[in-house]
Amino acid sequence: MPPPYRQIRAVYTDDSLTVYQAYDPPIAGSAVAAQRFVPPFKRERMTWIKPSFLWMMYRCGWAAKPGQSRVLAIEITREGFEWALARSCPSHPGRDAGDADRDAWARRLRRSPVRTPPDDAGQLRGRPDGTTEPRGEHGP
Repeated sequence: MPPPYRQIRAVYTDDSLTVYQAYDPPIAGSAVAAQRFVPPFKRERMTWIKPSFLWMMYRCGWAAKPGQSRVLAIEITREGFEWALARSCPSHPGRDAGDADRDAWARRLRRSPVRTPPDDAGQLRGRPDGTTEPRGEHGP
């Protein structure tokens, strides 16, 4: 049976889900010390969370990009994650969207508190078009 078109692969329990995000040392250090987000973290900051550690590491340049040198595992409630998904909007319109669809997407984007990025998990093997190629059993 083929996998679903869309699925979330993550570490989870009945009550929580673990996601990952990269931060700069002052934000990460304060969060680790307090075991929650405290200043200098700001809720207004755009944050791309990833349910895959490997995907997060790829996106932050293996913790080498400026401002992304500390990757945190963040446990959130499933209720909170489901709330975010229910209120999310794709960060880009669909490839085949006509003008009317783009206008509807733009209105939805302005109202949405959550953006979902394009599915770029296929880029983990380094191909810019998102396609993958077979590799050895030890991965990329």
